[in-house]
Amino acid sequence: MAAPAPWQLRAARWIRPAAWVGGLVPLALIVAAGFTGGLGAEPIEEVTHRTGFATLLMLMLTLAISPIRRWTGWNWLAPARRTLGLCAFLYVCLHLVIYLVDQGFSVGFIVEDVVEHPYVTVGFAAFLLLVPLALTSTKASIRRLGKRWQKLHRLVYLATGLGVLHFLWLVKKDLRDPLIFAAVFAALMLARLAPRLVAARRRPAPVETRGPVHP
Repeated sequence: MAAPAPWQLRAARWIRPAAWVGGLVPLALIVAAGFTGGLGAEPIEEVTHRTGFATLLMLMLTLAISPIRRWTGWNWLAPARRTLGLCAFLYVCLHLVIYLVDQGFSVGFIVEDVVEHPYVTVGFAAFLLLVPLALTSTKASIRRLGKRWQKLHRLVYLATGLGVLHFLWLVKKDLRDPLIFAAVFAALMLARLAPRLVAARRRPAPVETRGPVHP
């Protein structure tokens, strides 16, 4: 394997802080809009929408890291995956907190909403799937869990799919944004599965062996 170029070594040192800065841009825009009256007549609804949008955006960027690394060999992008994943968890937590505030922290209303509205159910399920991923995002967890860590973090695909479904079911009129997220998610899943399918087709078929023939 060729040694990384000098610019890649420099990029590796900066990729994590750059990912944090980029990941926090949506939050900065929300805060700025709050101070300048840019949240409209329904600020809670607007912030709920923006934090949900930011969650999906961070998840899509997180899932894009692996195929980009595979196609370009830019392994220095790897640290950005966990950082962007943590940003996604930050936004989904804000999304949930705003929802709870809007419901007045009423357990009865929340349970009724989860039971009666499928988009709330799948959204809450996506949040629950992201919790163990955030809790095990440290280097210590990676060392402790070993190969199990990678299996556990494959839940991000299911969580992202449920998040997209939540957005699709939530929107009643303009489906452009949720359909774009759905298309990007489908493309990312295809990018992940295509190499495995190609490798499986190229794998030689096992040679059938027969036991000794008895007279």
